[in-house]
Amino acid sequence: MRLEHVNVSVPDPKATAGILSDLFGWTVRWEGPALNDGYTVHVGDDSGYLALYAPKEGQSPVGDTYHLTGGLNHIGIVVDDLDGVEAKVKAKGYVPHNHADYEPGRRFYFDGPDGIEFEVVAYG
Repeated sequence: MRLEHVNVSVPDPKATAGILSDLFGWTVRWEGPALNDGYTVHVGDDSGYLALYAPKEGQSPVGDTYHLTGGLNHIGIVVDDLDGVEAKVKAKGYVPHNHADYEPGRRFYFDGPDGIEFEVVAYG
């Protein structure tokens, strides 16, 4: 078994997909009309993706998701070149934080598009 996708609500799926494609080398796998007259963009690679969804009627900010049942705390992305991705993150204006070297890899976090926190990790 494997995880295929995670569906996240964002204000502008196309813009968020563009940023994530630049950062992680992903491509848009599909986009189109979605639930309740919304719009969705699937961005990722051949093995998995993020479904970025925007409802027609708009959204409300959530706040501190670490204290909400079912809250999205962060999305973990495995990369081959941690330093290279961190440089891209900085170039986009995001601030990496919470760096750590741990067995079996290295990681950092950043608050990315739409306030979603990402954990970027490289193993080996």
